Amino acid sequence: MVKVLVIGGGYGGLRTVESLSKYEDVEVTLVDQNPYHYLQTEAYGYIAGKFDVNDIAIDLSNWSLGFERVKFLQTTVTSVDFENRCIDYKDEKIFFDYVVIGIGAKTNFFSFIEGLRENSYGVKSLYRAFNFRKEFEELIYQKLQTREGESSDELNIAIGGAGLSGVEVAAEMAYVIKNYSKTIGNRAKDIKIYLIDASDTILPGTSKYIIKNTTKRLQVLGVKILTNAFISKVDSSSIHFKNGEELDYSFMVFTGGIKASDLNEAIKSEKNRIDQLIVDKTLNVSGYKNVFAIGDCIEMRDERGNILPPTAQSAERSAEYVAKAIRSRIDNAEPEIFHASVMGMFVALGGKYAVGEVFTFIKVRGSMAFFLKKAITYAYYIGLRLRINTGFKNRVRNRDI
Repeated sequence: MVKVLVIGGGYGGLRTVESLSKYEDVEVTLVDQNPYHYLQTEAYGYIAGKFDVNDIAIDLSNWSLGFERVKFLQTTVTSVDFENRCIDYKDEKIFFDYVVIGIGAKTNFFSFIEGLRENSYGVKSLYRAFNFRKEFEELIYQKLQTREGESSDELNIAIGGAGLSGVEVAAEMAYVIKNYSKTIGNRAKDIKIYLIDASDTILPGTSKYIIKNTTKRLQVLGVKILTNAFISKVDSSSIHFKNGEELDYSFMVFTGGIKASDLNEAIKSEKNRIDQLIVDKTLNVSGYKNVFAIGDCIEMRDERGNILPPTAQSAERSAEYVAKAIRSRIDNAEPEIFHASVMGMFVALGGKYAVGEVFTFIKVRGSMAFFLKKAITYAYYIGLRLRINTGFKNRVRNRDI
């Protein structure tokens, strides 16, 4: 039996497990520091109160039990011994024939921005998203307590970073606030959303169609867009810009950058400036043909040499490739090289509205784009739920035996 170790229960890790599980001569061990899979692409809806925890978290133990030759271990991997093909787990070693590193990335709270880490939230972890949601609901509650006709100060919510995550969070929160005007009256108008980015446009690196239509939608929702805005300092109540201007805020979320997770630092391999692993054309690390890395923890480039944005789509496509590559190596064949590309992009923009582009020539917006995006997400979610239901039944059955 060939033993494969998959480190990381994110989008790429789960797709790797799923793809390898069909091989009867392969046994997979999934390892993650958390007991759950976090659907980070749905964070925007969770923060704004649109989704519940049940919609964005999946128990990895029950999910793994839904397969025949998959087991789950909850632990933090601090190093991987490539030479001896093992990791340390409690007082023992877990050996492998192949290992897939898919530990994702974390928010990069830039050290050159004083006070940023201490005074802002990220959305890369469920815990930080949970805390941000609490702050948002507390702000709404404060407005609800204000008596009609009383003077009320403006409350500003700042979103640092106008990439995909920042834009989706800003749009959904603005949409929710707009709808709250029905229940808390004109007091909702005192809550302002500011979307801030140092680039000269929102969603840098995307198409003109995506940028143009996303900008229009954000403006309709009342989002204040600040581009070419360089933050120099963040204190407990104000954001300070390099041009000397300031913005008072109630709370801030930062989505302006990522860096590799801690395990990357322990791996002796070539890395880029944010510690992502530099892999070869078959996604191998440091020349080891049995060591693969996928998703956000690696620097992924397309055929033109352009760095691709960290997305669930890229993580899953690299995972599917690695599963096939492992199968090839088991069969003593050399896999084809990995071709990285972005097939399409959808941006959720509050309510039942989205903007999307597939294969560069299919362009959609509005409710049609929303339902296409929802269908993709729902198919993924249902797949997880069916597997977790099977795993839960297996757990109950084994307990009763």
